[in-house]
Amino acid sequence: MKLGCIGDDFTGSSDLANTLAKGGMRATQYTGVPDGPADASVEAGVVALKSRSVPVADAVAMSLEALEWLQAQGCTQFFFKYCSTFDSTADGNIGPVADALADALNAHKVIVCPAFPGTGRSVFQGHLFVNDTLLSESGMQNHPLTPMTDSDLRRWLAPQTHHSVGHVAAGDVFEGDATIRTALEREHKAGHRLIVVDAIRDADLRAIGKAAHDLPLITGGSGVALGLPANFGCTPGRVAWTGQSGKAVALSGSCSIATRAQVVYHAARHPAREIVAEDVIEGRLGVDSLAAWLLEQSGVPLVYSSADPEEIRRVQDTYGRERSSAAIEAFFAGVAAKVRAGGATRIITAGGETSGAVVEGLKLDTLDIGPEIDPGVPALRAAPDLVVALKSGNFGTDDFFEKASRILAGL
Repeated sequence: MKLGCIGDDFTGSSDLANTLAKGGMRATQYTGVPDGPADASVEAGVVALKSRSVPVADAVAMSLEALEWLQAQGCTQFFFKYCSTFDSTADGNIGPVADALADALNAHKVIVCPAFPGTGRSVFQGHLFVNDTLLSESGMQNHPLTPMTDSDLRRWLAPQTHHSVGHVAAGDVFEGDATIRTALEREHKAGHRLIVVDAIRDADLRAIGKAAHDLPLITGGSGVALGLPANFGCTPGRVAWTGQSGKAVALSGSCSIATRAQVVYHAARHPAREIVAEDVIEGRLGVDSLAAWLLEQSGVPLVYSSADPEEIRRVQDTYGRERSSAAIEAFFAGVAAKVRAGGATRIITAGGETSGAVVEGLKLDTLDIGPEIDPGVPALRAAPDLVVALKSGNFGTDDFFEKASRILAGL
């Protein structure tokens, strides 16, 4: 293994593995830290953690455990993957985990770049944009767990880290990898360890990747990994895939604007049932009945709890954020396990927390990377008779669920 990656959720980890696989690396995603060694054929290992919204100390401990395993596999460079919308709070977890990994690796000039132009995320003058809108005005300010109310990554990251935050502006990035390396050294000499780097085009990300060829640690969204496979002598190629026939179901727990539009589109064309959070929390809706309904339907049936932000806030105010989130996640995990036991062979999820819950409910450990469904979302094989798609809430076109079902089937 050459490149060792640590992802703070399951959807983001598959997004990163997808980028590396398209770049020609033999990439495998692991759900949690494996118990044994990796297969010798793996060039890029992505350890997917559920560490984005857990207490800081837990996130740091989990990430360091993953780092130790990746080091034991022989990795020479490491990548800390977080969301392209930089999901975090004033306490973390991006800054504390980056600090801990940097300390463990004695890493300096640590790039911070969540840009992913293919999905509309760009960093310009240190500010994160979603398409042509500042992050803080994109809908992410309403996220139930990590509301993003400031688009200035330097300002948002500062209270999370023990180090001062530097910046490499777009003017330097546009000049190419040599100028980027010079700018990173300049920021390092100024006393900055974590350095936000602008990027608005894929060409910028490839230049950043080239500039980072000798850095032990890089952090960012999957976009900045575009330039990394070439550093290891890899070239882009077709990702092999054998489709899976059988029953498909879709489960959505994301409240993002993109997912809510996907739910509306899909519900007009396929069977769909909305989960009312109070019914789950108070035990009025059971896993067995909903799983049975999914298995009885034709097409690609969808179960969703993708309420608008005001409704989510009302539920959290009534039951508490932790209780309501845990109940919904446990419910989706249970439904996934039941439909799998009932014969489902294609399972599609939307939302980071939902996807994490489903992966845990299905007890998946190793995921082989297949072709891209939409930017940032690959098809994944979890078993000889099970394929899955784990979609971040903000990703995908309106017809994502239909498209995912087709590609998972190899059509």
